[in-house]
Amino acid sequence: MTQVDKNQEPVIKPLHQGISVADMEASIAWYQKMFGFKLVSDKFIPQLPARIAFMELGDFSIELFVVEGAATLPEDRRTPNLDIRTHGTKHVAYRVQDLRSLMEDLKSKNVDIAMDVFPMEGDLVSFIRDNTGNLIELIQKPV
Repeated sequence: MTQVDKNQEPVIKPLHQGISVADMEASIAWYQKMFGFKLVSDKFIPQLPARIAFMELGDFSIELFVVEGAATLPEDRRTPNLDIRTHGTKHVAYRVQDLRSLMEDLKSKNVDIAMDVFPMEGDLVSFIRDNTGNLIELIQKPV
C-alpha cells in the first residue's frame, strides 16, 4: 500500500453522484426545495442519449439523468433494509447538524420518509426518498 502525505491532494476525491429520475423539472425543484441545491447546467447529451442536469450544494454535485423509456425504480429499491439485498450503489448520505430539526422541516414539505430518526452506533440516522423514490440517508454525528 502506498503512503499518503496528509498535506497532498488525495489520489481520488468525491466529485458527484449520478441519479436517474423520472421527471427532470420535478426533480430539480425537489432538490432545490428540500436541500437548497443550485442548478448549474441542464442539457441533452446525444451520445447517451439523456437529458442531464448538474446541481451543486457547496463542493458536492448531483447529476440528474432523464432517459426516454427508463424503467421505474423497483419497490424493493425504495426500502433501505430491502435495497441492500441487491448489488449496486445504494444511496447517498449527507451529514447534518441537527437531524431532528431537519426532519421536522422536511416533513413540513411532505418529504417521503423511508425510516424516521433512529439511533445507530452513536449516530442519529434517517432515510428519505426523493421524488423518484431514490434513497437518501441523513446522519447526525455526535458533537
